[in-house]
Amino acid sequence: MELKQAIELIYNDCIVQHRVTVWADLGCGTGLFTQALAQLLQPGSAIHAVDSDKGALSQLGSLPGNVTLDKIQANFERDDLSFNELDGILMANSIHYIEDKIRFIRKAEKWLRPSGCFLLVEYDTELANPWVPYPLPFNTLKQLFIQLGYKEVKKLQERSSIYNRASIYSALVR
Repeated sequence: MELKQAIELIYNDCIVQHRVTVWADLGCGTGLFTQALAQLLQPGSAIHAVDSDKGALSQLGSLPGNVTLDKIQANFERDDLSFNELDGILMANSIHYIEDKIRFIRKAEKWLRPSGCFLLVEYDTELANPWVPYPLPFNTLKQLFIQLGYKEVKKLQERSSIYNRASIYSALVR
């Protein structure tokens, strides 16, 4: 996926605000969606980029638009991250690695400010494979977050996957 496509996939009003914001990108990998997020944030905003792969984190360079980058080598599911008052949590192709999604969401929501949001990018499939061990199709994602008391679960965009097995969607949850 190209940067322009990643930007289009995650664009929404939770990101595009007229104030400085702080985000966490959990499972950021080499940072394609971290870069996309930075393109949409106000100057002076910050992104905590979290990944367990030190090599992937090292490929993540500086961010555009005077957005501060904080690289954190950690397992976002198991490690104790000390975030608080985040405006948003971006998870692009990473929540499908978590088996107990309810437990994880309850942990992560404590990092958000009351007006904060989850922004997810996932494959719209129920079929598990080695790269998507615990899939989260949009309908299941919607049911999960509504069950947990969230009022807004909205599909933002959808595009074909290069693997032609399932589409990729983005969703905003708050």
